[in-house]
Amino acid sequence: MLLVSKGFKVIGLDIDDKKISSIKNGKSYISDISDETLVNALGSNQFSATSKNEVLEKVDVIIICVPTPLKHDKSPNLNYVESAAEMIQKRIKKGQLIVLESSTYPGTTRDIVKPILEKSGLFVGRDFHLAYSPERVDPGNKQFELENTPKVVGGITADCKDKAVELYTKIYSDVVPVSSTEAAEFTKLLENTYRFVNISFINEMAMMCNEIDVNLWEVINAASTKPYGYHPFYPGPGISGHCIPVDPLYLQFIMKQKGLSSQFIHLSDQMNKEIVEFIVRRTFEIAEKEKPSVLIYGLTYKKDIGDIRDSRAIDIFTQLVEKEAQVTYHDPFVPEVEINGERKQSIALDPQIISENDIVLILTDHTNIPAELFAENAKAIFDTRAVYMDDSLNKGNIKQLGNGLLV
Repeated sequence: MLLVSKGFKVIGLDIDDKKISSIKNGKSYISDISDETLVNALGSNQFSATSKNEVLEKVDVIIICVPTPLKHDKSPNLNYVESAAEMIQKRIKKGQLIVLESSTYPGTTRDIVKPILEKSGLFVGRDFHLAYSPERVDPGNKQFELENTPKVVGGITADCKDKAVELYTKIYSDVVPVSSTEAAEFTKLLENTYRFVNISFINEMAMMCNEIDVNLWEVINAASTKPYGYHPFYPGPGISGHCIPVDPLYLQFIMKQKGLSSQFIHLSDQMNKEIVEFIVRRTFEIAEKEKPSVLIYGLTYKKDIGDIRDSRAIDIFTQLVEKEAQVTYHDPFVPEVEINGERKQSIALDPQIISENDIVLILTDHTNIPAELFAENAKAIFDTRAVYMDDSLNKGNIKQLGNGLLV
């Protein structure tokens, strides 16, 4: 959509016919893009969508932005990247610029994508250009949207880099060239590993504060008054989403390939499991029942979006059910979810429903969370997102992650 707004003619290519149909009907399946924006793009004749890969022959630039998930053993799954590259090499033409944007480990563009594309008989740097530029998207962030977030770019050759910079300079306010595709690939992993390690660390501090009668939220606020050398991170119900808990394990994979390892990544991954188990255990403790009835508020991995990919809230839901708690949920962005093969629907909230449950477990702090309704009617509340602060905690029925003073 940003390319379209800058006057480029854009074709969206996807193998998912449901997405193509949705786009053609003017229905956006991405929360940050409105139906109105999509309809205007379609009406301008600058944008179209298709599942026919013949269009690859007709374009000057191909941007690959396919998923890069993990396999069951937590090693990288590059099947989608490889399939996209195979599709492109059958249609590639001289002079094209191809950019990989999917998050991946250093070396993917050069060692995996480049050889596949060169099976066409054309060669990078001579016949076509190949670059890497990581996606930097924070869903729901209105301050830093796509256009005003600096764009990192690295090329297989200097000329490849220059071609990619030339493209992205036309749509981004700031483009940051780096020396290689490996440097660009590592940049995304460093950003997300930094967050992965620090959030895991602060979650460990939250578990510690529960045992030593200290309010971690008070400590964070006090530490944040230091004008240098400290950046605040906040505890929560585990690190979720399709980037932060995944990307560091891509880095761990390539380090193992080189005979290296990262204890920080390993321990952070372990802590991300432990915080889930801790929240489940504390839920039972606060409810003071062997098989409590639990009302979960919020399943998405961050507020005000409808994305539950790799959400720790789903893990918590699942573990509670496995431990025979009676669990219902409400999330205005998730009308239905599958837990252990069973479909669950988001329930309506009212004072009676809330009061009938042994505990309300807050896992996502959506902007319109009915905090007062919960406080007035719940028997007990376990707040993992610091929805309640200061005087409201004195009501007695509210317990908070990281606040050991609220035993």
